[in-house]
Amino acid sequence: MNPRVKAVKARDNYKLEITFSNGEFGVYDCSPLFHFGVFPELKDKIYSQQVRAVHGTVVWPHGQDICPDTLYLDSIKIKKTPNKSLHRTGTKSRAIR
Repeated sequence: MNPRVKAVKARDNYKLEITFSNGEFGVYDCSPLFHFGVFPELKDKIYSQQVRAVHGTVVWPHGQDICPDTLYLDSIKIKKTPNKSLHRTGTKSRAIR
């Protein structure tokens, strides 16, 4: 079983910064979902900022949620440095905005 969402913060450009239950961090881009089912409402920047971590996944006020396995598998894993900037893990690191 993949880790679950422990915390989430909405970032610019419809991205979510996610803290997973195993201590890893990831950035998930919600914009590819805009054309599916209940997700077009997330295009509203004010609404999309209302994301919360609930019961191991992310949810919005009108019931949208994303499978925690999808969030973990499709997020870009990052590491947090002491100055709290976010960097991709791997050979080339750069700030995530």
